[in-house]
Order: sequence, then C-alpha cells, then structure tokens
Amino acid sequence: MFNETDRNTLLGIARESVRYGLKHGKPLPLTLDDYSKALQENRATFVTLKINDDLRGCIGTLAAYRPLVEDVAHNAFAAAFRDPRFSPLTGGEFSLLHYHISVLNPTEPFPIENEADLLTKLQPGKDGLVLEDGYYRSTFLPSVWESLPLPEQFVQH
Repeated sequence: MFNETDRNTLLGIARESVRYGLKHGKPLPLTLDDYSKALQENRATFVTLKINDDLRGCIGTLAAYRPLVEDVAHNAFAAAFRDPRFSPLTGGEFSLLHYHISVLNPTEPFPIENEADLLTKLQPGKDGLVLEDGYYRSTFLPSVWESLPLPEQFVQH
C-alpha cells in the first residue's frame, strides 16, 4: 500500500521518536508538510518494539484521528515509555530495538454465527481481530499470525 520510501520514512519516524523521547520525555515533533500526502492522511497505527524477538512494547490506536506520521511518532514513544507491561525504555536498550509498524484499515463488523463460523471466515495473515465484551476489548493485529498461524490458536489466545 505504501511505497518503499514511505515505509522507510515511517520506520525512521518511529526510531527518531524513541530517540527524542529518551532526551526530551515526549514524542518527536513533526512538520506535516515535510511528508508525502499519503503520510499526512489520518490513519490508525500500532507500533511494536522488540528486543531479540521478545516484546518490549506495543501501543496503538484502532481509530484514525490524526495524521499517520503523528500517530507513528506518538505510538512509538508510548510503546517505549508508556506500555504498562514494561518499565520505560533505557538508553542502553535503544540500539537493540526492532520496530514493526502496523497501519490499520478502518474496523468493520464481522458478523458470525458462532466460533466455528469465525474460524472458517478468518483469513490467516490478512485479518486482524478486535473482540469486545462490555468494557473489555482484545486486539490481535494481522502480524500476530506469525506466532499463531492457525485460526484456532489465533482465536483461542
């Protein structure tokens, strides 16, 4: 969907936002006009940080409400410093980070009859899933298929 230049730009923004956060305690400030029109569109993203294939932080938004480049900068910062599952990132960890950015399409209802119906309709590697029950919500990005390749595993987790 995005050309290689835009993909590299997004990864650079994520990395620089974490670096900026280490020094300034806030996300990298951006000037929208510096980026392509595609990167200025409102989009929802998740930024996942890993060290040696171990999760180090993951934060994102499900609804598009700000420009893509800003969403990536804010979510990269939040993944590094505000993910409640981890202590804030340290300077010594910065060079070990691997970044993954998921740009989401708008969520759509996925009507199903039961779990068996869901398992037959899910498209491994393509579909993400947001499950809601009252105030509780669970999100599985399409990238989760890499570690849970079978629909049964994906839904069970």
